[in-house]
Amino acid sequence: MLIFSTFDAILILGGADMKSNEMRGIILAGGSGTRLHPITKGTSKQLLPVYDKPMIYYPLSVLMQAGIRDILVITTPDDQSRFKTLLKDGNHLGVNLNYKIQPSPDGLAQAFILGEEFIEDKPCAMILGDNIFYGSGLKEELMKSRENAANGYATIFGYQVKDPERFGIMELDENKNVLSVEEKPEKPKSDFAITGLYFYPEGVSEYAKMIKPSPRGELEITSLNDIYLKEKRLKARLLNDGYSWFDTGTEDSLLDAANMVRTIESNRDSLICSPEAIAYENKWITDDELRESADSMKKNKYGKRLAKILER
Repeated sequence: MLIFSTFDAILILGGADMKSNEMRGIILAGGSGTRLHPITKGTSKQLLPVYDKPMIYYPLSVLMQAGIRDILVITTPDDQSRFKTLLKDGNHLGVNLNYKIQPSPDGLAQAFILGEEFIEDKPCAMILGDNIFYGSGLKEELMKSRENAANGYATIFGYQVKDPERFGIMELDENKNVLSVEEKPEKPKSDFAITGLYFYPEGVSEYAKMIKPSPRGELEITSLNDIYLKEKRLKARLLNDGYSWFDTGTEDSLLDAANMVRTIESNRDSLICSPEAIAYENKWITDDELRESADSMKKNKYGKRLAKILER
């Protein structure tokens, strides 16, 4: 799924002096992408292009906007080498990238068990590898969610959908407090889907270990969220009409997302969701490092638009 955010206004959260180990980030880029066969038979869904950049650039850019520099990329065994070829160790983006294999897709909450050693005792955000966010207030939402995690609360993001039975759903009271969470209910109690972006306080790996597999044999993220809910430590941030969300699990949604990115970038003659641009705005890379990235792609619009950043 894709969600977009305003990447012109970069969230710095303390700027260049921010300690990288204050929060960890996970991008879950596993799965076989069967809904997109045959185009995903030879490659990971998260490596498919969404207009001018690989899909994984979008969730990576969200974590970077949130000021997160220590990031774990969880992949399938077959695809990990391709992600490493694309992203390397992240040094050129001012981040520290680690990699972990998910042997089989046993549920989203499994990511926190696989990443336990990486997370240590730090708060952790996780975003699904096929998610992109767009909306003028996303940076504030990320900041509030980080603050929640530092104070011991988990945060989930809600978005109104027409087909809530396809998603994990949050039920809210009149004050937007979470009353319940359900995974793909036959009779949804609301039309607010839980998107693929989550912030958790320290200790999330221990909570993930408490989850029992669902009837479909997976460690459901909804079960993890329900634990925090029962402890009265689950908060919701709602993405209103100022945001767009695409589930890129279908051919049509991939095309819709690409068209949206193309329209925004063409109208502004600039980049959105660009890790290089965000790293530069966050002062994580220097002029010379951004110029090197731009020069390596100078024959296309992406490289030329990166170079324009240095002219500001």
